[in-house]
Amino acid sequence: MGGSSSTEPRPSSAGAQPETGLTNSSGERANCDLEHGTPTITARPGHRLSGVITPDSTQNLSLPTQFVPAEVEVPLYERWVERGYFDADSSSERPPYVVVLPPPNVTGSLHIGHAFEHTLIDALTRRKRMQGFEVLWQPGLDHAGIATQNVVERELAKEGKSRHDLGRDAFVQAVWDWKAKSGGAITGQMRRLGDGVAWSRERFTLDEGLSRAVQTIFKRLYDDELIYRAERIINWCPRCMTAVSDIEVDHKEVDGELVSIRYGDGDDSIVVATTRAETMLGDTAVAVHPDDERYAHLVGREIELPLTGRRIPVVADEHVDPKFGSGAVKVTPAHDPNDFEIGQRHHLPAITIMDERAIITVPGPFQGLDRLEARSAVVAALREDGRIVTEKRPYPHAVGHCSRCGTIIEPRLSMQWWVKVAPLAKAAGDVVRNGQVSVHPPELAARYFDWVDNLRDWNISRQLWWGHRIPIWYGPEGQMMCVGPDDIAPEGWVQDSDVLDTWFSSALWPFSTMGWPDATPDLAKFYPNSVLVTGYDLLFFWIARMMMFGTYAMDGQPPFGTIALHGMVRDQHGKKMSKSFGNVVDPLEWMDRYGSDAVRAALAAGANPGTDVPIGEDQVTATGRNFITKVWNATRFAMMNGATTVGPLPPAEQLGLADRWILSRLNATIAAVDALFEDYQFAKLTDGLYHFAWDEVFDWYIELSKVSFASDGPQAQVSRRVLGEVLDGLLRLLHPITPFVTEVLWTALTGGESVVIAPWPVDSGFRDTDAESDFASLQAAITEVRRFRSEQGVQPGQRVPAKLDFTDEPVLAGHEDAIRHLLRLETPGDGFAATASLTIGKSVVALDLSGTLDVSAERKRLSKDLAAAVKELDNAARKLGNAEFMGKAPQKVIDGIRARQATAQADQERLEKQLNALPPE
Repeated sequence: MGGSSSTEPRPSSAGAQPETGLTNSSGERANCDLEHGTPTITARPGHRLSGVITPDSTQNLSLPTQFVPAEVEVPLYERWVERGYFDADSSSERPPYVVVLPPPNVTGSLHIGHAFEHTLIDALTRRKRMQGFEVLWQPGLDHAGIATQNVVERELAKEGKSRHDLGRDAFVQAVWDWKAKSGGAITGQMRRLGDGVAWSRERFTLDEGLSRAVQTIFKRLYDDELIYRAERIINWCPRCMTAVSDIEVDHKEVDGELVSIRYGDGDDSIVVATTRAETMLGDTAVAVHPDDERYAHLVGREIELPLTGRRIPVVADEHVDPKFGSGAVKVTPAHDPNDFEIGQRHHLPAITIMDERAIITVPGPFQGLDRLEARSAVVAALREDGRIVTEKRPYPHAVGHCSRCGTIIEPRLSMQWWVKVAPLAKAAGDVVRNGQVSVHPPELAARYFDWVDNLRDWNISRQLWWGHRIPIWYGPEGQMMCVGPDDIAPEGWVQDSDVLDTWFSSALWPFSTMGWPDATPDLAKFYPNSVLVTGYDLLFFWIARMMMFGTYAMDGQPPFGTIALHGMVRDQHGKKMSKSFGNVVDPLEWMDRYGSDAVRAALAAGANPGTDVPIGEDQVTATGRNFITKVWNATRFAMMNGATTVGPLPPAEQLGLADRWILSRLNATIAAVDALFEDYQFAKLTDGLYHFAWDEVFDWYIELSKVSFASDGPQAQVSRRVLGEVLDGLLRLLHPITPFVTEVLWTALTGGESVVIAPWPVDSGFRDTDAESDFASLQAAITEVRRFRSEQGVQPGQRVPAKLDFTDEPVLAGHEDAIRHLLRLETPGDGFAATASLTIGKSVVALDLSGTLDVSAERKRLSKDLAAAVKELDNAARKLGNAEFMGKAPQKVIDGIRARQATAQADQERLEKQLNALPPE
């Protein structure tokens, strides 16, 4: 059970006392006498005892009629922070539970994807904190090199200036000034959502300590010959004027043109096709497959490259697909990654045909043209020269665009810094294969292996001014040295002008935030992290890089034990959210309208591991706001009627059927929620809590408790204590998902300091299967009568005289008062005359519906049911009278048909009797 002042009832079927579910805030067991004792629990240092209610405690029974999130969320959150609930202590003896916040960009704001991910992480950490773990949810921001530099450059452009007008040092200072004023808005929005992060530990990827970590690992990798400088093909943005990573490239389908061009003449000609005709100016070969007999006579010979006056060789390379197109491809080593590889294999020259702004630099008629202008001009010139074989337009194909500015990416040969990833990637794959790290859901592990097993060397240099500057220095005689954080470059040497890819520093996040490379207490306590919760879209980029650097820097110890992957948030129709689609959701608007709890509940309800999450306002109102309103109203009703958490639960012999049933269901729910949390099944655990609360606690137990409250006898006291126990446990279970409303309700109900540091409910193992079975019979009977009343058009609140024959149903007979209360059935008077009756199992409910019964509708209903019974009898008779069927059918099937025949016969007799008893219309 969840209460730190409560005990479990003894199962009625056994005399032994079950283990109690009492824990303190450190997760330690509490000792108490099951019947009369008071638990002894040690308070957490620095806090008074939470969740322990003594008999002389007083409770705040004044809850407003409505929960108004806007009035309580902000002050509640600030109180939690001020009291240090989210702080983490590396000297604590509690077991650690560590999650890092995937650091959002300093330029960012809280979008619905952030709200979704943060809700899941917050739910995990809140539960673990209640379970007695030393929880660290590490917050921080990423400097986001390109994105942040672009923002500041756009601000300068409004003044007619560029970064070059300021110079490097002044521009970098301008970015720092911008961050101080405008950056980090997302942190305020995180507080609105309720993120329980350790704010005192907030880090920034350009902090002094993190910069030291970057320099340290760069030098180690450099000294181990895992970082090198080389000329390779990179993704180049002509607008941002820098190399960009694969993740910063958005591939969009555009309508281009496919042009087939004839190189050479006569028997020495080959037709190639391209969507980028301008790049032919940099061709240095044509490649064909070695086994393609069509071109065997040309391999090793040279053909003329149109418009250039140059001759280029025909080479044989297995990369070429002989079945695609003409089976021949043009080779432009300086402007295509595949062509670059062919060029390397065949020692071809690489001719760069455009500058950093994608302006053609090749001498001749196209020099000075933008690449897109040059494309049209080159095609026109080829057409005039009779070299165009076919032109296909529009030709839809995928083209890479810079995710920061939307400019078309240009593959470009460039001198850059690279990480040799092969040994690092192997180690990152091995720790998953050997079980040190688990991927959840497991089916996504294949994607991880597909990526790390096929990684190409990583381009880590960026031609920016904002970021970690590459710690390489060049001497006056062309010397080069890597300078570590404790080293000083020789006088007169010049530092490399490039900065590191943002992913380089964020790859160190799980340990650089703990003080690495120093051997700090934080690092000893909180590394490795317990789990990484992030989107599957980052599996290839951020996760793989953290795995590589973590295992390398930390002596083979991976950065986390579990990788829990979630999907992407989509709109209510399952469509990707995009500004161009007009379906982007601002979670702050929903939080302002419905409260943060409502948004969190709706997001958690859709969080199935690894799958995308459709979300719309309807879910926020139905799954979120309406449910929270129900929880509020139910708890308020319970407190107004004296529900309490004071003292032990009543002894088993005083507990009624409903009491034993709901306590059994509470423990079963605790067990189920625990298992689902451990399996990261947020949608299932949210759904389970929703139905336990609404369908079982509110719709059944509270409704039944009204009967005992009305009598105000001994059973009322039992109901008050049991209801208090159940609500105490329920509010604790709900807290990780809906922290604000549960804080208000739990503290009011129990008088405890805060549910944030209250013990997590523990399944005591108590189950009462007899009570659950008997109560199911009670529910079935009540549900059936409710259905009947509804079919007859009887209003839910209308009271109807009824005679209940429960002679053969002792369970129902023992709860006649409750049944009458729930069904609005009055005790019949002397002149009672039934106008309708309903048989439920072995019981009969006779009702006087005169004045309320729609005789025509009842006759129609009974006639329909009778027709169905007659049809079932006919079907059974036909099968049982079929000799061929009887000779082949298994005995189990035949027995089933005979059983249905007997039931249908009984139904026919009952329905005919009910029809005959109806009054004339």
